[in-house]
Amino acid sequence: MKSNSPFMQSIINHMFNLRYAKRTIESYLYWIKSYIRFNQYQHPNLMGDEQVELFLSHLVNERNVSASTQASALNALVFLYKEIIKNPLTLELKFNRSIRSRKLPEVLTPEQIKQLLEHLTGLNQLMAKLMYGSGLRVMETVRLRVQDIDFDYHCIAVWNAKGFKHRRVTLANQLFDELSLQIKHVKTLYDKDLSNREWSGVWLPDALGRKYPNAAKSFNWQWLFPSSRLSTNPATGEIGRHHKDQSGIQKSIKKAAFDLGITKRVTSHTLRHSFATHLLQSGADIRTVQEQLGHADVRTTQIYTHVLQQGANGVISPLSKII
Repeated sequence: MKSNSPFMQSIINHMFNLRYAKRTIESYLYWIKSYIRFNQYQHPNLMGDEQVELFLSHLVNERNVSASTQASALNALVFLYKEIIKNPLTLELKFNRSIRSRKLPEVLTPEQIKQLLEHLTGLNQLMAKLMYGSGLRVMETVRLRVQDIDFDYHCIAVWNAKGFKHRRVTLANQLFDELSLQIKHVKTLYDKDLSNREWSGVWLPDALGRKYPNAAKSFNWQWLFPSSRLSTNPATGEIGRHHKDQSGIQKSIKKAAFDLGITKRVTSHTLRHSFATHLLQSGADIRTVQEQLGHADVRTTQIYTHVLQQGANGVISPLSKII
């Protein structure tokens, strides 16, 4: 990831060193650039609380952003002033907070899910099955490693997910054969890479790399969904095999929904929404669903109960009493 601005490049480098996800870096850069443009390109070290308050209020007053979008902008600016400018913002910022209601998630019916999965093929189908069957986010899926699949206890270990949290999620035994075949494919690529003297092994977080210096070339640590080709790490110059890019599965899911004539807005995250809603429909306890999704607050999970309360699952239509 490169920028023509030395200041922006310093932010990119610092976030890479702190192991922020690429999507988080892109999001923070977007909001920092927007903040600077809003203030007529003044350097952030010449500004502070007042300018941040005006910018955050502008997002609501003029752009009518949601609470979550405004929170993303705030997080980016908090990071900027704490980590880059070294002059943290006050904890008592005063700005117009968004009161725009959060949208209810789009949820497919079990039949629509079945049609969608059957329309997909190959690895895209397997990854989609994992997202629906285990409630995984798309990035959690592409970042799975071989050792994260536990066939004995029918579960998947999810490490350093959103908020740097760990959890274990259910694994449908109907996927055992497909996952076993995928692991055999990974082993074939792994054996090929081992014979390549330039191969540096799989990427590991710094702490793990120091604690387990041989882990990068251990089979268990390899990506479950590796790229078909080797690439060079732009930060270190080392040659390795990255995991598959999430854009492929995202595009495939959208295309499958379009081909099937599903009129709802369908994304990879729709599979996770559907997983949670269908679990609750089948009688699962909301705390159990919360743990499966990795939500820190049960109120985040409760949005799926709102989905279930719509229509026939909540209120009986008065039309039903006269027809």
